[in-house]
Amino acid sequence: MRIDFARNIALKSLYEINTKRAYSNIVLDKFINENREKLSKIDINFISELVYGVVTWKLTLEYIIQKYSKTKIKKMSDWVKNILYLGSYQIIFLDKVPKSAAVNESVNLCKKYNFKSVGLVNAILRKIEKSDYEEISNITNSITRISLKYSMPEWIVKKFYEEYGEKETVNICQNLNLRPNISVRLNKLKDKVEIGEKGILDDFRTITGTKNITKTKEYMEGNITIQDEVAGLSSFILAPKEDETVLDACSAPGGKTTYLAELMHNKGKIIAWDIYEERLKQVDQNARRLGINIIQTEIHDATKLNEEYINKFDKILLDVPCLGLGVIRRKPDIKWNRQESDIKEIATIQFNILKTCSKYLKKNGVLVYSTCSMLKEENDEIIGRFIKEENFETVNIDKQIPNEFSKITTNNMVQFLPSQKHDGFFITMLKKI
Repeated sequence: MRIDFARNIALKSLYEINTKRAYSNIVLDKFINENREKLSKIDINFISELVYGVVTWKLTLEYIIQKYSKTKIKKMSDWVKNILYLGSYQIIFLDKVPKSAAVNESVNLCKKYNFKSVGLVNAILRKIEKSDYEEISNITNSITRISLKYSMPEWIVKKFYEEYGEKETVNICQNLNLRPNISVRLNKLKDKVEIGEKGILDDFRTITGTKNITKTKEYMEGNITIQDEVAGLSSFILAPKEDETVLDACSAPGGKTTYLAELMHNKGKIIAWDIYEERLKQVDQNARRLGINIIQTEIHDATKLNEEYINKFDKILLDVPCLGLGVIRRKPDIKWNRQESDIKEIATIQFNILKTCSKYLKKNGVLVYSTCSMLKEENDEIIGRFIKEENFETVNIDKQIPNEFSKITTNNMVQFLPSQKHDGFFITMLKKI
């Protein structure tokens, strides 16, 4: 019996992701690097497609598998579950893979990892091979239908539905399942390089395909940084100038921090905080690679007041920790690892960071509050509560934002919805008065 090498690596990756709640990108990198000499570029692309595809569509796959199985999925062994995920994903979503090959290779994997379940795996996948899944579209409950059709947990769908309505919720869920292109930022401190297609913002380029950007000459020489355009907007809108003193209170891994430095032409001072030393090392490494020397990293919890810095900064960037629902297409694990109960805890942290760090701003100074999320509890409600308690006002930033971005503006607060071109994000600017 010959086991397909690429599918075997994909299966082992999925087993580790789903049993240990490990992050898919970390697990995938580990297995690919361990076997790189044996893998072609086509193999690596196929493995990535299988792993990210299964993680993205797991809820839908479970629904379809359960339809054709008398055994409850929860009672199956972890190996069998992941073999069924892998096989059903190929049958349903990969037109270029023959359905018979998807079934046969899954059976071979089952012979290796759980021989007694070969008949079960074969029977279920044969039934899936011959069926269609139109019945999901006929489910009358809108939340359940959207959840199953787009493989999104019901609690997330319900939140989107309550805030944006059914039509926009469908668009959001569709776009969060798209495989994103790579967006890179050109280093303003160096000569522009020819790479990718022009983005919405002048400093950004879009790269299609699965090219390993960090191994390119342009990246290693510091000419580009990997960053989604809408994430770069928070630094762009803050618009720091030369010789200003700026705080980035939640800086790691440094994409926004280094963009601030580039916008300042590497003149002035940026204090960059994070609570973990290892993550601050990433900021320092990025700065060195890009030729930036105005960033001073410090270990500090942004929820704790540092009296030394009160009224000291011209501008502040607060890209606060969040649920991350706007970047699910890049990190599909988020939708399975987050719970609705997390919202209250993270909103408390967000408000504390905003309230504390606002004290570091000079009079008439501005700060930008941003998240890569799309729930009012993390965004609008935080800002509304803060303005009631503190002497700040929102600033109209619409004119700084190109029309190509998909957005909703309410009371000077801008919610970017995920689109084919960019992630979901929230940005507002506050002025100290």
